[in-house]
Amino acid sequence: MPNSAFDARNIELMQSLADSGQTKPFYEITSPMRPVVNIAGKGEVLVLCANNYLGLADHPEVIDAGVQGLKDYGAGTASVRFICGTLECHRKLETKIAEFVGTESSLSYVSCWNANEALFPTLAGPDDILLSDELNHASIIDGCRLVSKKVEKQVYKHNDLEDLESKLKASAAKECRWVIADGVFSMEGDVVHLPEIVELCKRYDALLVVDDSHGIGVLGETGRGTPEHFNLLGEVDVITGTLGKALGGAAGGYVAASQKAIEVLEQRARPSLFSNALPATVAYSACKAIEVVQQQPSIVKRLHSNVATFRKGLADLGFKCPDSPTAIIPIMIGDEAEAIKKSKALYDMGVMVIGFGFPVVPKGEARLRVQMSAALTDEHMQTALDAFAKL
Repeated sequence: MPNSAFDARNIELMQSLADSGQTKPFYEITSPMRPVVNIAGKGEVLVLCANNYLGLADHPEVIDAGVQGLKDYGAGTASVRFICGTLECHRKLETKIAEFVGTESSLSYVSCWNANEALFPTLAGPDDILLSDELNHASIIDGCRLVSKKVEKQVYKHNDLEDLESKLKASAAKECRWVIADGVFSMEGDVVHLPEIVELCKRYDALLVVDDSHGIGVLGETGRGTPEHFNLLGEVDVITGTLGKALGGAAGGYVAASQKAIEVLEQRARPSLFSNALPATVAYSACKAIEVVQQQPSIVKRLHSNVATFRKGLADLGFKCPDSPTAIIPIMIGDEAEAIKKSKALYDMGVMVIGFGFPVVPKGEARLRVQMSAALTDEHMQTALDAFAKL
């Protein structure tokens, strides 16, 4: 039976979002994800808002690998891993991920959100404390919320080493102290102060967790992420990440850590014990994506070049962009209505850049978020800059 109160509540919320200009558009894309896509009712649009950092989402070798996975294993595992869902391609992918990010072992999940929800509730003990950066991704926040109430949780100021150290000192009696940070912060586009945090964790005997979803494939000379960027491969205790951005852009995530930690996750983590394993198509395509990055480091160099070129182009036009080596370029606007207006104007000119406002970012800090890709040509970038100039 219909519930009038439920319907009224939803109608009121949707009207509120529409009145405040916060309704999110959902464009229907009718082509593969690439620099220029076709959108139903619009036509061709240049995409500057995808996580397709290395352009591997429609790379022919990555596509062929996914097709082969479909042929070899079918559409899905139809089971959780401990029952009958672990495939040879899962183990191959997990070995390759661990080698790539510099850990002993890894375990794949259907998303990095799942990975972060598995990690903290499974491995944190009742006498531990979780210290999380205030700008960490929502999946980290939710993963920490799922941890037992007996586990203390604190938030430290964004990239504030003094605040973090004070909390480490104050929690000396805890059995394990966990320091948790994004490698690349998705809204700001800035990088964690990894060398200093590694040193703090060593000094205070704390475990370091880095979610490198926006760093893997992007940072480091060979795309191995934030640890490689700082020459600290092998110095991070636990790395989580996604296969759905630079590494093929399909789906999937992982936890990379010590062999013992991964064994416990295999035995106890609810997201993998109660959810189907990663489809073979994704395992194959992600594995091939890592191989492409390893064999063609020029792709990573092209991304770095595009980032530098576009950042300079925006600065020359007078746009305010925080300095960063990452592929995320936030253009600070401030007023939410103005950010949405500019996003719509760019879209009308055939360039897709999404405006972000409250509650995704704090009030008064609305922005356009540009994301660079190695697949963008010089012509693509000039087209985009010409559109920005018209703003």
